[in-house]
Amino acid sequence: MDEDALRRVIQSKYQALRSGMNEAVRRRWAAAEAIAMGSKGAQLVAQATGLSLPTIRRGMRELKQGIPLEVHRARRPGGGRKKATARDATLLADLEALVDPVTRGDPTSPLRWTCKSTLKLAEELHNQGHGISAHTVGEILHRQGYSLQSNRKTHEGTQHPDRNAQFEYVNARVKEFQGRGSPVISVDAKKKELVGDFKNAGREWAPKGQPPLVRAYDFVDKEPGKALLYGVYDVGANEGWVRVGVTHDTPAFALATIRTWWLEMGIVRYPKAKELLIIADSGGSNSARARLWKVELQHLADETGLRMAVSHLPPGTSKWNKIEHRMFCHITHNWRGRPLESREVIVNLIGSTTAPKGLHIQASLDMADYPTGIKVRDEELAALNLKRDDFHGEWNYMLLPK
Repeated sequence: MDEDALRRVIQSKYQALRSGMNEAVRRRWAAAEAIAMGSKGAQLVAQATGLSLPTIRRGMRELKQGIPLEVHRARRPGGGRKKATARDATLLADLEALVDPVTRGDPTSPLRWTCKSTLKLAEELHNQGHGISAHTVGEILHRQGYSLQSNRKTHEGTQHPDRNAQFEYVNARVKEFQGRGSPVISVDAKKKELVGDFKNAGREWAPKGQPPLVRAYDFVDKEPGKALLYGVYDVGANEGWVRVGVTHDTPAFALATIRTWWLEMGIVRYPKAKELLIIADSGGSNSARARLWKVELQHLADETGLRMAVSHLPPGTSKWNKIEHRMFCHITHNWRGRPLESREVIVNLIGSTTAPKGLHIQASLDMADYPTGIKVRDEELAALNLKRDDFHGEWNYMLLPK
């Protein structure tokens, strides 16, 4: 058999066996084939398999010396290529200075204001004299406890000096009202939602290869436009009401939602109530500084005969409002990955929202127009039956029925 035929035979054997051999077994097999073919065996096997001659000759020495094959170890202890950080003494320090320039390195790092991808990091390390690939950069970062991170909302801006005191005051006020059997509600507006076949964050189960098809771009349609959600959460009863508006999130819209909650749910659960405590944040349609909010509260107090007590959370702490993590989060979870194709779909999805602890929500559609820019004159504000608390009266007050 000529040399070309021998190479083809060895190559076919090698291709059939290579996936099941580790480094040590591969070396011994190649050496056995080389010994069997005589003087040119090592060269022929190297050409057929791509293994180096030193590797094959090492295997031949092991066979001749009768060195036993260790099944669980391919190399002798300490063998193999050294890690990049072991070969390059300054590599790890330079990499950490790029990844975290504020705490470990120079704040003027070239990657301070760029995307810290492994490719960018490897490129900058090359500029510093380190020969390293993007893949190796990723491996080093994982070994050092780094991982890909997204942003997390925690910073709430400058804290008011009485921030904690207001929280304690609100908590005491809630306990006081609940102790008397009076209702306590948490109110807020949810972010506006696009109505139509737009992508909605999240995923849900669907037949494989048949995802819901949505638009590529989130350009708002004039019709149906956006949905405005204002919610009322009954803290004691663990139930809520959401009104889906179509025009503007104004104090009139907010009080219309509270009015509807009272007529549909509140008065049924609290038929003997004489007062109502509303917990709201300090901005938006229920802002502590909004004159129209107080005027509409006065109207509601006059209509229902209830004393309308209000406590606003300190500025920058809206995420602490009960409605955020007791009701709105469950609504978002319920419609994850589902296009909000119409206002009716939104109302039905809100109404079907549940939680493990028995949350119950009702929802309705409000097609009324709530114009913006309504001015409240000083005389109207002065005519309110408004009683401010001694502690931060701008945050804690009550509208009494006239």
